[in-house]
Amino acid sequence: VQLQASGGGLVQAGGSLRLSCTASGPTVSRNVVAWFRQGPGKEREFVAGIRWSSGATLYQDSVKGRFTMSRDNAKNSVYLQMNSLKPEDTAVYYCAARKYGAAVTTTSPSYDYWGQGTQVTVSS
Repeated sequence: VQLQASGGGLVQAGGSLRLSCTASGPTVSRNVVAWFRQGPGKEREFVAGIRWSSGATLYQDSVKGRFTMSRDNAKNSVYLQMNSLKPEDTAVYYCAARKYGAAVTTTSPSYDYWGQGTQVTVSS
């Protein structure tokens, strides 16, 4: 299973970006898909996650009200719409999928598959 993340770029503070993550390869259970990020000199952190079957979402407190995660079953894709971006959102963003388990967890070891990451840079 491969996860392909895209959509990163350079944007000014207050701007918007939309990240995409598409799954390809052998059919696999994708109970939960999440976005994590790792900023310069920081540890990887959970940003948002979605339960594939129900569409239920979970967000990190710092992005609530600004980021929205969604999925498209037909395209095997999830999206992260990021609005009102701040310089502290600067990071490499990774999508990840859980093969087993139905809960959106916030810890990276819970996820079995990872995309390659896409850089998001927010200038002040």
